[in-house]
Amino acid sequence: MARKQKEPLEEAVENVADTDYSESQIYELGFHIDPELSQNDVKQLYQALKSAVAEVSTIIATGEPEKLQLAYTIYRMEHEGRHDFSSSFFAWIAYEATVDNHTAILKTAREESRIFRFIDILTNKEAVEHAVEQRDLRMRTQEKTEDAQKVSEAELNAALEQTAA
Repeated sequence: MARKQKEPLEEAVENVADTDYSESQIYELGFHIDPELSQNDVKQLYQALKSAVAEVSTIIATGEPEKLQLAYTIYRMEHEGRHDFSSSFFAWIAYEATVDNHTAILKTAREESRIFRFIDILTNKEAVEHAVEQRDLRMRTQEKTEDAQKVSEAELNAALEQTAA
C-alpha cells in the first residue's frame, strides 16, 4: 500500500519547529506614509525609521519615499473619525535581522502614527536585488519620458513661433 504523504500543514509546522530563531533572515518592510505631510516631514520620518532599523539590523537596500496614487482608497479610524487615503508616499527598506530584532522593527512601524499601512515580508537577497533593478529601470524610464516631453514642448513652442511670424 502506498505510504501516506504528509499534509501541507504538518510540513509547515515541522519547518517552523526546525527554524533557528537566533539566525538572521532577510525581510522587506514596505510602508505608506500620510500624503498630507510635507516633503521635509516625509524625509525626516523615513530617515528616522531607517535609523531605527539600522540600529538593530543590517540594511541591504532601500527605496526612497515616492508619492503615488493608490489603486483603491484605504481608510483608517482615528480619534477624529475616519480618514481616507487615495494617495501616499511609499517607501521600503530591506534588512537582515534576527527574529527578536525583526519584532522590534515591526513594533516601531506599528507605533508610528504617520504610517497608515505597512507590510513586512520574509524575502531573500535575489528578490531584493531584483526590486532594486526594477526601481532603477522605472526611474530611468521616467527620466526619458520627462526629457521627451520637454523636447516636444520646445519643438511645439518653436513651431508656434514660426507660424506666428
